[in-house]
Amino acid sequence: MPNVMALNIESLHIGMKVRHPQYGVGFVRSLTEHTAEIAFDDAPRTIAPASSDLQPAEATATLSELQVPLTNLIRETANATVEALGLEKKDVIVEGLANRWQNGTLSMQPADASLQAKDVPLETFFHKIVMIRNNLRVLEQKVNASEKLSDTDKFELQQYITRCYGSLTTFNILFKSKDDHFRTGG
Repeated sequence: MPNVMALNIESLHIGMKVRHPQYGVGFVRSLTEHTAEIAFDDAPRTIAPASSDLQPAEATATLSELQVPLTNLIRETANATVEALGLEKKDVIVEGLANRWQNGTLSMQPADASLQAKDVPLETFFHKIVMIRNNLRVLEQKVNASEKLSDTDKFELQQYITRCYGSLTTFNILFKSKDDHFRTGG
């Protein structure tokens, strides 16, 4: 194992995989000010990281003082990048599009006849609608999970999210499954 600094209590988090020189590999179950309850293969044990030479048992990355498993960071970053670039497998997106709209075209005709019309493949338009829905879901999760927002702030932001869902119900006709429809309740 490379020369790794021993962990302190501040760098541990619930679910983190750690290695103890005597007890082997385990998972952090709970934390107190100075100790960690760690589930090892043989038994759960209370360990004081400051005096135990506890090491991370998997690659980690530290971002803004937040330590997370490297595989989680890479997976979440790759998924966010794929989504931001619109690189999802097109077939997966199209499967959610109602059959009657597949291979269709959205035609936008300006009121001024001297201006050029714009045609957009419905799969592209549908993909954008699905991305909005996915981003609204993530926003809703982040609002609900925020420890910095008061319940009043969460409620107010949730109302705006609900209104966004309501505005998007117009596009429910594009979805194959009613389970994918926008609902004013989120």
